[in-house]
Amino acid sequence: MTAKATSARAPRLALVVHSDVGVLSSFQSALTEKGFVTIVARDLPTALLAMTQHYFELAVVSSRLGEGGDGWPLAGVLHLVFPRAFVAVVSPDEPDVLALQSAINYGAREVFELSRPAAEVVGSIVAQLEIVENRSTSKSNVH
Repeated sequence: MTAKATSARAPRLALVVHSDVGVLSSFQSALTEKGFVTIVARDLPTALLAMTQHYFELAVVSSRLGEGGDGWPLAGVLHLVFPRAFVAVVSPDEPDVLALQSAINYGAREVFELSRPAAEVVGSIVAQLEIVENRSTSKSNVH
């Protein structure tokens, strides 16, 4: 079966983890527009439960769930459990050297400032996913 045949049957799933319901709603709307079914979580236990129930293609995690920096370990766990997933972290502040170091250490592919519109963040993520999909498709077509 081709990747396109399986993706036509299975919905594309995204996980968004943030303590603010407004942010969750914005990301859910933006992801729905791009064809994703979105699972939302406001805290770490709910996110971990969702990870046991679903297979995610992408995840957007706040760097601050309850305390500053507690979202980074969750991003790391997502990267380990779903190694092919695009894991992005949203930060309330402009990413600094420590945020970029955390992104590298925990396997996040991108760090976005929370002040950027959700549609812009999702558009950037989906564009990067399409590049990866096109590369893997072109590699599988080479005989």
